[in-house]
Amino acid sequence: MSKKIVKKVYKKFKSSFEGEPLMVFAPGRINLIGEHTDYNDGFAFPAAINKGIAVAVAKSNTSSTKIVALDKKETYQFNLSEVKQLENGGWRNYILGVVGEIQKSSIVLGNFNMVFSGNIPGGAGMSSSAALENSVAFALNELFDLQLSKKQMILISQKAEHNYAGVKCGIMDQYASMFGEKGSALLLDCRTVTSKPFKVDFKDYKLILINTNVKHDLSESAYNNRRAACERVSEMLNISALRDASKESLQAIKGDISEDDYQKALYVIQENNRVLSFIEAAEKDDILSLGKLLFQSHEGLRSQYKVSCDELDFLVDYAKEYDGVIGARMMGGGFGGCTINLVHKSVLEEFEQKVSKKYRKKFKKDCSIYKVKLSQGTHLVSL
Repeated sequence: MSKKIVKKVYKKFKSSFEGEPLMVFAPGRINLIGEHTDYNDGFAFPAAINKGIAVAVAKSNTSSTKIVALDKKETYQFNLSEVKQLENGGWRNYILGVVGEIQKSSIVLGNFNMVFSGNIPGGAGMSSSAALENSVAFALNELFDLQLSKKQMILISQKAEHNYAGVKCGIMDQYASMFGEKGSALLLDCRTVTSKPFKVDFKDYKLILINTNVKHDLSESAYNNRRAACERVSEMLNISALRDASKESLQAIKGDISEDDYQKALYVIQENNRVLSFIEAAEKDDILSLGKLLFQSHEGLRSQYKVSCDELDFLVDYAKEYDGVIGARMMGGGFGGCTINLVHKSVLEEFEQKVSKKYRKKFKKDCSIYKVKLSQGTHLVSL
């Protein structure tokens, strides 16, 4: 958690509104392995990180609700009786979505004032949207004593994303941001929406993220297309989700589906298996196997699921050839964002310098590098 951001948000609230605010921090997340498995009822291995969104909130005695997006230098005022999706609403739709979904549960909210700010790089695949949704859901739950469970809150956040932001996301991002544990990743079963924390010791290797600083426009429509392909195959197999498919059952219908759909479904089946193999390797402290599974995951995302891009592939290919880097893959929805890398600490500085230089030369733009720690989920904070 960043105390600097919390203080900044508190200060802005005090200068903008009356009263003492309640403070909440919701982290972004990384996913070690298990990409695009969540909306297939599968397994993923996410963790909350030490970057996120801080919120200050208090009840308002006026007839409207006011939100200040500190980083954007924007303010939005709305009436609780007229909550609806905005065209090109951006950050507003995530907040309106949470408010709207809470109200759909027959819960009556009062007006409130809110200020928020974050340090999750936008478009980096670290789930800034889930962090914002969770921070608002958690803050309103506390402020109005709604008695919602954490599980109910993440389902509200997910519905906000579906119905207001228009992205049919799975539950992984919201879950990891809400339930994360310091120093651990969560083996998340996306069907039962339950998890088991596993301490992950990377020994002499460090976890670094390299942000391509690109986000290709394909992402939203392509995401929804991939989801539709998975649902088509599940229907053909007469199962509720690809979680229940095997390579053998998929092979049996290969002649009845397109090669594209076959490869996408095969990727999901293989990626689910990789998550379980990753846990096994982590429990045995088999660091090299962890790295190999990351490389395999990227190859599937690149050639089968087809959600990678030139910039991501370049970074993973460079990492693969670099002594001291044992694993790398794209992370998140795809078409931009970050790669996640396991780099030996003895070559860390040199690797960062060289990969930055090569990337700049190739794409005429800079990549950004972040070191992240596995951290606590959404929580109340005090100054």
